[in-house]
This record gives sequence, C-alpha cells and structure tokens, in this order.
Amino acid sequence: MILSQQKLQKLSAALALALMLPFAAHAQEAAIRKNLAERIPALAQIDEISKTAMPGLFEVRVGNEVLYTDAEGNYLIQGSLLDTRNKRNLTDERIEKLTAIDFKDLPAKNAFTIVRGNGKRKLAVFEDPNCGYCKRFEKDMQNVDNVTVSVYLIPILGADSVEKARNIWCAKDKAKAWNDWMHDAAVPKAASCNTDAITANLELAKKYRITGTPTLVFADGTRVPGAINAQQVEKLLTR
Repeated sequence: MILSQQKLQKLSAALALALMLPFAAHAQEAAIRKNLAERIPALAQIDEISKTAMPGLFEVRVGNEVLYTDAEGNYLIQGSLLDTRNKRNLTDERIEKLTAIDFKDLPAKNAFTIVRGNGKRKLAVFEDPNCGYCKRFEKDMQNVDNVTVSVYLIPILGADSVEKARNIWCAKDKAKAWNDWMHDAAVPKAASCNTDAITANLELAKKYRITGTPTLVFADGTRVPGAINAQQVEKLLTR
C-alpha cells in the first residue's frame, strides 16, 4: 500500500513527536530538580520525580517522603492528594507501597523468636517493652497456637525502654525474659552485650515508618499497626 504525501507527513510528525516526548520529560524533570535544589537545600537529593493523576502536578519523592510540585518547581505542596471521584487517598496508597515490608527481607538475626505449637505460621512484631498495648497484645497471643513470632525490639518510649530492651536482648533466654516481663511484670535483670541489633531495628522502623507499637507484619506482607485480638490474628494468619 502506497501512502499519500499528506499521510506521510502526518506519520512523520507523529514519529517526531514520539521521539521528542522522552527528551521533553527529561528536561522537565531536570528543571524541577534544579529549581527545588537551589531554593530548598533539603531537596538537593531527590530520589524520584513522576507525573501524578492530576494534570500538571508532579510527585517528588525523597526516601519515603512524598511531596508535590508544578512543572517548574515553583510551588511545593505537602499533604494528601485525594481522588474525590473514586474516594481514594492517593498519597496514602503511594506511601503504603513505598513502605511495604517483604517478610522474607526482615533481618531474622535482629529478632528473637517465641514458638507456640508446631510454629509453622509466621508473624513478626515490632514492640517496645513499656508499651501497654504490646502487653495486651502479648497476653492475647497466648491464645494463638502453631505460630512462630519474631519479636523486634524498638525502644521508642524513653530511656527506661532502652534499658529494658537491652536487658531483655542480652538475657541468656531472651524469650523467657520477654515473657516474664510482659506477662508477669518481672523486671528483666541487668545485663550487657552487643546491642547493634536494637539500633538496626530502630533504623528499620524509621525506614518503614513504623512509629507505633505494636506493629505486626504477616508472612503475606500484610502490615497491621496497633494491637489486635487473637481472633483477628488467627484470621490474618490463616488467610
């Protein structure tokens, strides 16, 4: 089939536009990076810039922090982008994706385990020894069988939490020291050892925006902030 001159011209224009778009997008991103870096030093290192569902609005990602700007970086928005038509918080969805935790990537060496029954089911929990909700959660967990719970200590509630976390981590039997304290209020005995694991847990919590305890992570990647009861745990373990 022989194309007419007019069709060839249209095809050439379309091809030229297609070739130009990546360069235009790159130039636009470069302009945003340049302007924001010059005006806001904290944004000198931007990890990613991408278009949003809203025309003319761009997402600026720094680590797990999400901001929004226009095509030239002249304005900056900090807050949630809402899809009113579909009733969705696009910012929350994006942050949830950015902070998703792959269970197999959790550093097992920085946790101690509590095994109940055959221990086949898996659950990781980030906890502070002085957290009241954690104590309630731990008592409820006594009613959940056939599970291995990996406890990641993150002492975020003060100096006493740091001391208790250290003594529990350095105990000869970590799980027993933890259970004695959480269930029976038996203060863990003073002990000292290498606590790099606790420091690493705090960094991990910061990376994944774990700001409250307990925070549960199930084997399928489901993340639950806050204490839930045994029935809810069972449901998530078995699904």
